[in-house]
Amino acid sequence: MTGNWNLARRRSALWARARILAEIRRFFAEGGYLEVETPLRIPAPAPESHIDPVPSGPWFLQTSPELCMKRLVAAGYEKIFQISRCWRDGERGNMHLPEFTMLEWYRAGTDYRGLMNECEELVGAVAAALGMKEVLNLKGGNIHLGAPWERLSVAEAFERYCDCTMEEALAGDTFDECMVNDIEPRLGFTTPTFICDYPADRGALARLKQDEPSRAERFELYIAGIELANAFSELTDPVEQRSRFEQEKLFRESRGKSAIPLPEPFLAELRHLPPTAGIALGIDRLVMLFLNLDSIDDVVAFTPEEL
Repeated sequence: MTGNWNLARRRSALWARARILAEIRRFFAEGGYLEVETPLRIPAPAPESHIDPVPSGPWFLQTSPELCMKRLVAAGYEKIFQISRCWRDGERGNMHLPEFTMLEWYRAGTDYRGLMNECEELVGAVAAALGMKEVLNLKGGNIHLGAPWERLSVAEAFERYCDCTMEEALAGDTFDECMVNDIEPRLGFTTPTFICDYPADRGALARLKQDEPSRAERFELYIAGIELANAFSELTDPVEQRSRFEQEKLFRESRGKSAIPLPEPFLAELRHLPPTAGIALGIDRLVMLFLNLDSIDDVVAFTPEEL
């Protein structure tokens, strides 16, 4: 007789999750990627305005493995991936957990467009492993997984879904509000959607487009209005990266957020990073989508409230 029904009811979801993880590992192994493990507890994560790390003594639990993984690429590891636990303070809801599982992969010699193609291949491989065809039934509609997926620039998304242009939203400080309320909930309902070419000041760790420096080579992947992945053609200029980190630190301080030291070893080695693209994809949300479930609680063994 089962003791804890709430844990027992997730049995089929956890079996499916295990199949998905196994297929992800097979996909990357066959693609010549090296699986790596980097420390979960680090002295300094990348300072970001809207992501708060969880302190662990004088250090922090990682919000992402990206800094250590980029140091590996800078040291000559050309194709690496990792399935890793990450922590972000204060994040909780149907789509958020304070501790969650992230897939990240980095590939030297490509850019964000190359990662769009790999995303299509990866999700297609997982769907095939689960015995699905190229159609995902979500929220009463069919989403077609066959490539190519929609590629939509941020400027085009504003023209399609908003009452103002991207430039007007930036000037009026309503860019984030428009993205969250008007654009993101409408993306990825016919095919998955890559929304790309963000304005430069929303570039995070992405390099700027050479022929259009007001845009950053960044994309996010949406399926059924759910953000699934965030990717960059990686910035390799340590001076520019330090400047962006300093701006993020100042913003955090202006909002009374906790101080985060700069990741000096990463900045020191960044000049050795070859042209590279990297991506972070939420495993928990991917499982939710494949199982057509509405809550992240249904695809993990334990929620924080059950501990």
